[in-house]
Amino acid sequence: MIRLFTGIEIPDEIRARLAALAAGVPGARWVPADNIHLTLRFIGNVDDDRVGDIDDALARVRAPGFPVTIQGVDHFSRGRSPSMLWAGVEKNPALLHLQDRVETALVRAGLDPDRRKYTPHVTLARLKDAPRGRVHAFIAENGLLQFAPFTVENFTLFSSFLARSGAIHRREAVYPLGVPEP
Repeated sequence: MIRLFTGIEIPDEIRARLAALAAGVPGARWVPADNIHLTLRFIGNVDDDRVGDIDDALARVRAPGFPVTIQGVDHFSRGRSPSMLWAGVEKNPALLHLQDRVETALVRAGLDPDRRKYTPHVTLARLKDAPRGRVHAFIAENGLLQFAPFTVENFTLFSSFLARSGAIHRREAVYPLGVPEP
C-alpha cells in the first residue's frame, strides 16, 4: 500500500514565508516548509499495483499553465473545534479547471469520486485542542497576508509516509501543463 495525493508545488520563498508564520497557537502542529503545497486531490492508500494506472491517467491530463495568488488565512473546524489553519488561494477558474481534470482522470482510473467540495488552500497547521481565541487572533494578525502570483507550470503526484515526526512527502511524478491535446 502507498498513500498518494496530487498537488502543486509552491516556490521556495513563499513556502519559507508561510512556514515563518508558525507561532502563537498552542496545540498547533505546524507543517514543515518542505511539506507546504497546494493539494489538488487527496487519493489515500492504494495498492502498489494501481500506481501505474493512476500515473497513466494523470499523464493524460491536459490544462494550460496559470498564475496563482496565495492570500489570507482561515481555519476549518470539526464541530465547534478548530481543526486546521490554512492560507487561502485567490479565486481562480484555471485552478478549478485543473482540479476537475485531475478528479476526472482519477475516477476514470477506477478511484471513487471525492465527494467533498474542493476548497483550494495551503495547510499551515493541524490543530488539537487549540484555544479558539488564539486561533482567531492568528487569523486576525495574518488575515491580510498576500504573496505575488506565481506561475503553475505543472502538478505533482506525491507519496506520503506517516512518521512520528509527521508526514514525509516524496515526489513520485511531475506532469507538465500547457501540453496540447494529442
